[in-house]
Amino acid sequence: MIPAVHPRGVNVGRLLRYLFGPGRREEHVDAHLVAAWGSAGDLAALEPPVAPDGSRDVRRLAELLEQPVKVGWKPPSRPVWHCSIRTHPTDPVLTDAQWAHIATEVMAAVGLAPHGDTRAVRWVAVRHAEDHIHLVATRVRQDRRTAWTSYDKRKAQAACRRLEEELGLYRVAPAGHGSRRWPGPAELNKTARLAAAGRASRTTPRDQLRRAVRAAAVAAFDETDFFERLGRDGVLVRLRHSTVDPSAVTGYSVGLPGHTTAAGGTVWYGGGRLAPDLTLPRLRSRWTGTSGQDTPRARLTAAQIAAQGTIPVDLAERMASVVRDAVTAMRSTRDFAAAATIAGAAADLLFTAARAWEGRGGGPLTDAADHFDRAAYEARAHVPARPVPAAGGLGAMSRLIAVMGRLSRDRDTVMMLHLIRALAGLADALAELRQAQARLNQARVAREAARRLRASVSLFIAEDSRIGRAGQNRNTRLGHPEAVGADHRRGSHRRR
Repeated sequence: MIPAVHPRGVNVGRLLRYLFGPGRREEHVDAHLVAAWGSAGDLAALEPPVAPDGSRDVRRLAELLEQPVKVGWKPPSRPVWHCSIRTHPTDPVLTDAQWAHIATEVMAAVGLAPHGDTRAVRWVAVRHAEDHIHLVATRVRQDRRTAWTSYDKRKAQAACRRLEEELGLYRVAPAGHGSRRWPGPAELNKTARLAAAGRASRTTPRDQLRRAVRAAAVAAFDETDFFERLGRDGVLVRLRHSTVDPSAVTGYSVGLPGHTTAAGGTVWYGGGRLAPDLTLPRLRSRWTGTSGQDTPRARLTAAQIAAQGTIPVDLAERMASVVRDAVTAMRSTRDFAAAATIAGAAADLLFTAARAWEGRGGGPLTDAADHFDRAAYEARAHVPARPVPAAGGLGAMSRLIAVMGRLSRDRDTVMMLHLIRALAGLADALAELRQAQARLNQARVAREAARRLRASVSLFIAEDSRIGRAGQNRNTRLGHPEAVGADHRRGSHRRR
């Protein structure tokens, strides 16, 4: 459940007309009040009546909300407080009574209408859709004093976390503890507008850059190689130098050609604005091997295999074996730092495989990789006490797929089927780990990643069957590991 506290406003009547109106795209349906301030009386009497033209007459309700402001002692210049609260798409439809309880608790948590305070501000909760409500308040109490709010966004978030647990709703991770930085409304609206005009992809620039930077980080040997790979991928790079030592690079920003501001300047995103683990210090830790995910020997081996020009005939079985060993290691270790290292290396492997298979545009496997990444995320870089061989093996496989480049759907299906099945089992092990750590949101996301991975296997089998009707017997055997291995050994898995 996500609360969004909007900028302070001036005209409460204009806001109410919007909330009780049809909306920008006729999305407002059955707008009505679900809660109001304590002394408001019957909600039905507060409901704006229907005007002759079919619109709702909100003048009386606006006047009631504005009365304390008009008689207040030095009222604020922007007295209107507005907050919208939305549930997760997987949550059940809440009743008006449940929404009224949510509205009351949030208003009390932010300090505008504490429980039992009969002289608090006047406010209403408007519902015009199944999944969200709007809270509207005027920031002058009924005793004429101004209700000053502080940290209202943080307090609203904390109240929603408690309500999620109380009502059994989808548990959202605490603010600032996600594996990525999500696009804001302005970014989403701009992307949708340009995509509708055929001028851009439907994927936001922030997500495109996050995937490009992560792919370069997995494949790169060091910092120089990382920036070169970004340049070859068409990403604009701007380095940030130290003010003390101008020769030292302390950070970087990336942008996309053609993605500009209104003034024509490139829109830049720092690595930390894409994901917390894509900052330059965290990436340097990855390349120096302090995270235990990779070793110089594993890097060399991956490059040598890729340079052979032909994929080893037993590569699919070897990849699946490495992942199964990682599952065993994750379930048997009592060192959370080692388990986190394995999970992070597995997230890199799945992301690299998804990008090589589906390309920049993404697809169902990329969505599964995003879920796995969220489940594997650690707020801080935990360095295990000793090297983790299982993570090193996963890192070597990630690098191999990265240096191989784009996977072919008619040559590499066997390898992907083996790999995705094994990674689904690793997602199950990660869900068990997060459950044991009481990180319930990440446990749920890990289970969703496992479900999506298994669904991707079915999609691959169905797609392969549609494409190869002439070889129907071979394609229908792809669902069986024995048959997959047999086809693979017969040389069906060749590199370009």
